[in-house]
Amino acid sequence: MSAVEHALGYTFQRAALLTQALTHRSFSTPHNERLEFLGDSVLNCVIAQVLYTRFPDLPEGVLSRLRSNLVRQQALHEIAEALGLGAHLRLGDGEVKSGGRNRPSILADAVESLFGAILLDSGFAQAERIIQQIYAQRIAAIDPATPAKDPKTLLQEALQSKHLPLPNYQLEKATGHAHEQIFNITCDIPALSIKTTGVASNRRAAEQAAALSAYQALTNPAH
Repeated sequence: MSAVEHALGYTFQRAALLTQALTHRSFSTPHNERLEFLGDSVLNCVIAQVLYTRFPDLPEGVLSRLRSNLVRQQALHEIAEALGLGAHLRLGDGEVKSGGRNRPSILADAVESLFGAILLDSGFAQAERIIQQIYAQRIAAIDPATPAKDPKTLLQEALQSKHLPLPNYQLEKATGHAHEQIFNITCDIPALSIKTTGVASNRRAAEQAAALSAYQALTNPAH
């Protein structure tokens, strides 16, 4: 648990809250679903305020779309991986065997639960500090000129500007039960020898994740 605290840059006064935040309902009670509910609200509030302050000229609709992109499951999944949460989750045997430590939905929920736990442990100001710290690079990378465009659109426009064919998206595999499947989808741009993979709990999100990685590879000077 100290590894999680180190990654977060925050030390819990009540260790039980950290334990609960990393406990999935398949393991035992108390689990993290109530903390997730709380953390989701705190996250949305903090991100909304940051965007409102940073982009004073953007209309409500654009701000809402920006916030949605920052708090969606894929973004939270990436944050969880950066924090190394998977290794510290408390999961039931069934979830462990079915790959729960790498499941985007479980990891995303754990991140929100941690935000909720910090709120209860130290108050809003500390939760706000941690969220702003974790999101600093993502916020800084936002381009107000293209705030409403999703990764697939950005990739398509970038390829068209270079007179290159559109990418091919292909489902590589789908795992898990019907109501909680994980999709692995590739984004292939043969002309540039770029092939990336996106993982998410629905096909659209997986395609967007693959497109984002491809767009980043395309716009990297190395390519």
